[in-house]
Amino acid sequence: MATYIVTYDLYKQGQNYDCLIKKLKEYGTHWHMQQSVWIIGTSQSASQICDNLKACIDDNDKLFVGKLSGEAAWVGYKQEITKWLKGMLQ
Repeated sequence: MATYIVTYDLYKQGQNYDCLIKKLKEYGTHWHMQQSVWIIGTSQSASQICDNLKACIDDNDKLFVGKLSGEAAWVGYKQEITKWLKGMLQ
């Protein structure tokens, strides 16, 4: 299983996030890190994840999926999140 960061900007006023959030939660291993940032664990590739999620966005929206590994740094998160994220980055 690989770890990915997913970020998005949905620009249409009144955009419905339900579809995108539902699909992200379907990955099982997930953390809603910040407002428009998720960390997910999956055996899919970045392209496969992007293809799966793009059905929920409009043509003017932005979506980024990037593979995470190794080094990262952060502050301001609870200890249980820190432990989980360190495990996901190994």
